[in-house]
Amino acid sequence: MKFLHVLLAGIAGTAAMTAFLYLLSYATHRVMKVIKVLGTMLLFRTQPDGALSDAFSTKVIGTIAHYSIGAFFAVVYLALWDSGVGLVSASWSLLFGVANGVVGMFAWYTLFLVHPKPPLIKLKTYLITLVFAHLVFAFITFYAYYLLSEPDYTFWQ
Repeated sequence: MKFLHVLLAGIAGTAAMTAFLYLLSYATHRVMKVIKVLGTMLLFRTQPDGALSDAFSTKVIGTIAHYSIGAFFAVVYLALWDSGVGLVSASWSLLFGVANGVVGMFAWYTLFLVHPKPPLIKLKTYLITLVFAHLVFAFITFYAYYLLSEPDYTFWQ
């Protein structure tokens, strides 16, 4: 049951992270739409002017990839908890979020380095924003898991 709970929590965390990035994209008018960026890069559909692809299949592939990665990181969280690393708490969620954000930042940076035609975005801003987005992911993933599993201690420690 823990595995199902953590998968559902990972989906919730990924949804919150995606919403955070999309709201930030609309508020700042910067490219932060992680699903479109990921789908464009995975399908090699960067437009001639460096813009993201608007194709439906790009969004589908980006969504599947993004939520799969979120589920994977949630399972990693469960493996860490089961091995005695960290607790399901607000404070630990922030630590995991920072670590997850740094890993995500380096993974995206590497993807942009090796991709033959990455989209033209402000990469430094995008990467820094991803660290904060992963804080949202980790917090919501931890909290959703807490609500689903109802442990014997309080989350807000």
